[in-house]
Amino acid sequence: QVQLVESGGGLVQAGGSLRLSCTASGRAVRSVGWFRQAPGKEREFVAHIHWSGSPAYHANSVKGRFAISRDNAENSVSLQMNSLKPEDTAVYSCASYSGSDVDDAISYWGWGKGTLVTVSS
Repeated sequence: QVQLVESGGGLVQAGGSLRLSCTASGRAVRSVGWFRQAPGKEREFVAHIHWSGSPAYHANSVKGRFAISRDNAENSVSLQMNSLKPEDTAVYSCASYSGSDVDDAISYWGWGKGTLVTVSS
């Protein structure tokens, strides 16, 4: 069984950067997705990466600013977030992909507890 733990969240000013990590324990991490949920809003797809490193997908709202990558030696997946905006404020969670639509939370399992990202204006 894979357990995923997110880290790297924090408070940053608009225009700043953060790097989130999703580290797996128990088994090798396979294809992984990042989602986020802002207060009072539904969970939203952010990015997905195949276990081999390609392909990778990013939501239109973060394309060109965020980049998902993986380090199989470290059994982790990272999300580099640049040019952050206040609307990026949310709890970011990662999960293992089990099939079907990569941008649908129902296609994932083994959710981590999440890490809070707060972007101030």
